[in-house]
Amino acid sequence: MTKTSLFLSGFAALSTLALANAAAAQDIVLGASVQLTGPVANTGRYYRDAYQLAIDKINAAGGVKVAGKPAKLVLKLYDNQSDVNLSVRQYTQLVSQDKVNLLLGPFASNFALADSAVSEKYQVPMVQGGGASDQIFARSFKYIFGTLAPASDYYASTIAMLAVLKPAPRTVALLYADDAFDVSVADGTRPLLKKAGLDTVMDERYSTNATDFNSLLSQIKSKNADVVLVAGHETEILNFVRQAKSLAASPKMYSFTVGVPSEDFRKALGKDADYAYGMTAWLPSTALKDRWFGDAQAFATEYKAKFGYEPDYHAASGAADVETLVMAIEAAGSTDPKKVRDEIAKVHFPSLYGPIAFTAHGQIDLPQVVIQVQGPDLVEVYGATGFVKQPKYPMPAWTAR
Repeated sequence: MTKTSLFLSGFAALSTLALANAAAAQDIVLGASVQLTGPVANTGRYYRDAYQLAIDKINAAGGVKVAGKPAKLVLKLYDNQSDVNLSVRQYTQLVSQDKVNLLLGPFASNFALADSAVSEKYQVPMVQGGGASDQIFARSFKYIFGTLAPASDYYASTIAMLAVLKPAPRTVALLYADDAFDVSVADGTRPLLKKAGLDTVMDERYSTNATDFNSLLSQIKSKNADVVLVAGHETEILNFVRQAKSLAASPKMYSFTVGVPSEDFRKALGKDADYAYGMTAWLPSTALKDRWFGDAQAFATEYKAKFGYEPDYHAASGAADVETLVMAIEAAGSTDPKKVRDEIAKVHFPSLYGPIAFTAHGQIDLPQVVIQVQGPDLVEVYGATGFVKQPKYPMPAWTAR
């Protein structure tokens, strides 16, 4: 090969590489740190999978239009190993070293509470559907947005249902873990119980990741609580239910902030999950229309086909987070963080998760519907208009099942 042909060949190769790099430079990189290992990895995977599915779906539809020019989305994801301090370091790396364009969130309120300080410091917007604690949005931060309803409202629909149950429950035990989300749930639930005229016979905080609930369950029995409301994490709730069965603690009703919507939770408990109540802001439905997936049911079908398990509201909110960033980028005609932030604050669009619009504090406001495990089915029993399906109430004693 002559020197001229070698030069031309090398020039062509460099030109191809330059073109490839130029194309890559047009990518919009979304950064996130998610729990892929550690105690809450089972929930963290919802966000990883939902983020990627939404990104793939949007890219397949032509990507994002930025001032009329198409761009592809890319996900830069770290595993925070269920460690808050590591998560903060990773978000710092994402914005200061990796130079991602925008941020998606982690799972859990204590993570979002800490990580949002990074997005605020560097003025890079974060849209997250993993943290619901009111504390996250009480600091007048401008760069954090949340697609979970306020934790303080989680039990509002459940307490509304208690008022119309027969026989009417009168006494309530409120138990909650000592993290940001569960404390916010308890703070919001107390005045709701008082307003409803219910007698709170127990109001107890327990340590996050607790495994022994025998003492609390013994108190529930001795105080004869009709209803038990538990704000905690999925592994805690699993232990709680198993120990309730062991001690034959059988109030008229158990309700949990997490777990019940999850297919894995119901599989882990089997028949012992029956009669358990929970809440969710999302159920797959063809009524929830979406620009990219068509509707929420289509999203759920595609999600399960790809990942082998059913999505719950964590996954739906995660996908909506990606869509929110895309809508804001297109409205801004730019990926400039400040311009995108201003458009996020103004978005109002239908999604597979529900209508997306943020309050002045940066949090969405979606009502929770009451759900119950009834045999093999997860059933919506109470919503904004009252009973949807008759709940199985009161719960029978463990020995009578």
